[in-house]
Formats: sequence, structure tokens, C-alpha cells
Amino acid sequence: MGNHKIFETERLLLVPISVEDAEFIYELFNLPTFIENIGERNIKSVDMAKEYILNNMLPQLEKLGYSTYTIVTKNNHTKVGTCGLYDRDGLEGIDIGYALLTKFEKRGYAFEAAEKLKTLAFTEFGLERLSAVTSKNNLVSQKLLEKLGLTLTGTTKLPTSEEELFLFEIKKESLVK
Repeated sequence: MGNHKIFETERLLLVPISVEDAEFIYELFNLPTFIENIGERNIKSVDMAKEYILNNMLPQLEKLGYSTYTIVTKNNHTKVGTCGLYDRDGLEGIDIGYALLTKFEKRGYAFEAAEKLKTLAFTEFGLERLSAVTSKNNLVSQKLLEKLGLTLTGTTKLPTSEEELFLFEIKKESLVK
């Protein structure tokens, strides 16, 4: 395992995912809003969450240097959600995504974490473009993506689903004024 950086915002720490986050991932991935807006990951136990982290999250972190980050509050070190940069099948480029425990929504944490990762994508990780997908009925996520500066460019379907999703994008060059 590499030594991956922890990133900081005003209120948050973005900590690279680890197997120690299995209980938290189990809770997050089984929220009705997560399943509805992001998808069923079929994680039915903490052990299954640990396997998911080992098989789906850590390999990308080791290969690309970025993946899923656990969003942790600085003031009391509470895990509130995840934010990440994903090399997702069916999407060209890297996808930015986020999810919060329900009790931590509407506090600006998703925006704060995603804004930091968007900046890091272009400055630290050398990406030229970021993508994001969201279901057509997920207005909260659409507004957040627009606030991050991503633009709706069309629709797409991921290989694992028949659902048509909105596709948002932002290019590094659009940030240079």
C-alpha cells in the first residue's frame, strides 16, 4: 500500500479510504438515498464492505493515486460521507462523485469536499477533464455539479444499467481565466 495524502479544507479532512472504513461504508451504501441515487452495491455486511473496499476502491488508489476519500470533520473527527475521483466503466475520463450520511446533508460538506477534489484533479493529479453522472430526478446533485462549475453536456448509460443519466463535464482549460 502506498502512502497517500490526506487533504484538508476549512472544515474537513479527505482521508484515503481504508479497510478501517468498512463499517462506515456498510452504513452509507445501504442508505435508501444512496441506493436510489447512486445504485445498489449489494453490500449486506461489514465483511462485504471490507471486501468491496479491497477489491473496488483500493486497487484504483494504488494504480492512479486517487479513489474514494472518507470525509471527516476536523472539529470532532466524525465520518460524514465519501467523495472521490473514479475511473468508471462506460465513462470517458474520470468521474467525480460524493455521498453523505443523511444526517449530514445540507451543511455544505459535499460541495466543500468535491470542490477540493476538483481542484486537486487538475493541480495534483494532472487531469484535463472531469465528468459526473446523475439520475435525471436527482436535482440536488445536479445543482451541486453546476455550482462546482460542471456543465450538462448530454446523457449516457453506464454498462451496468439501463437508466439514462445526465452527463456533466468540466475541462481544466475552462478554469484558466
